[in-house]
Amino acid sequence: MSQDDIGAAAIDEIETAAGDSEAGLGSVSRPVMLVLQILVGFAFMAVWYASSGTLVDSFMISDPVAVARKTYGWFASGEIYEHMWATIYATIIGFVIGSLAGIVGGVMLGLSPFLSRLLNPYIWAFNALPKVALAPLFILWFGLGIESKIALAAVLVVFIVFVNTFAGVREVDHDLVDSLKLMKASRWQLLTKVVLPSATSWIFVGLKTAVPYAVIGTIIGELIAANKGLGYLVQKAGSEFDTAGVFAALVVIAIIAVIINELVGLLQSRLENWKVVSR
Repeated sequence: MSQDDIGAAAIDEIETAAGDSEAGLGSVSRPVMLVLQILVGFAFMAVWYASSGTLVDSFMISDPVAVARKTYGWFASGEIYEHMWATIYATIIGFVIGSLAGIVGGVMLGLSPFLSRLLNPYIWAFNALPKVALAPLFILWFGLGIESKIALAAVLVVFIVFVNTFAGVREVDHDLVDSLKLMKASRWQLLTKVVLPSATSWIFVGLKTAVPYAVIGTIIGELIAANKGLGYLVQKAGSEFDTAGVFAALVVIAIIAVIINELVGLLQSRLENWKVVSR
């Protein structure tokens, strides 16, 4: 065997071992993965706690104990519930409106090459606009109430869902569509039996990606003009130089985003349980 053959064989063995190792790591059970995730969280908080007051001034980053104490105080007094509800309500309503608009628009343009070509420059021009810059306009149009926060969340969501839905519809198997057309399937049957089921994975990628943007839209609206909401709490704590309060509000916001994302994932698993994944 030549030196080149030996080298190639060694590389193959290394790649095989790496693949086996990755497969082993990927097959970790759900409870074990949960424990590992919790340990990573504790490790992060330990580093944060150790850094506060030593590597970084505690006034700048607070510490996990102070943040936990602040969060507990908010929940114990009941002060935070009104703010949580305002943020959750605006986020969910904005997310639903933006998602429905994105799905409908993506399906319509995906099924119509003429409309796609006609509206393409306008869609991408509007998509290129910084959506956050629309916040003052929405406040002017919809007022200081929750409607402006819903509108901003919906605008941040709609294009993410639209792009993924459009891509999913365009990727539908045309042979399958032609087969159903030969069987005299109606347009509604094509949509419900072929197009939407085939594009489901794409749509849910867009929905999951859009969840944090819905939260961001709501929080930005509350930061700019609001008298309640978690964004308002962040702004209030920041104006009072309450670092622990800022971090406590951010932690609650992150938890809400994770919960909404998990709910979307649960809905996806329910709608896609008909799929058979081949290995």
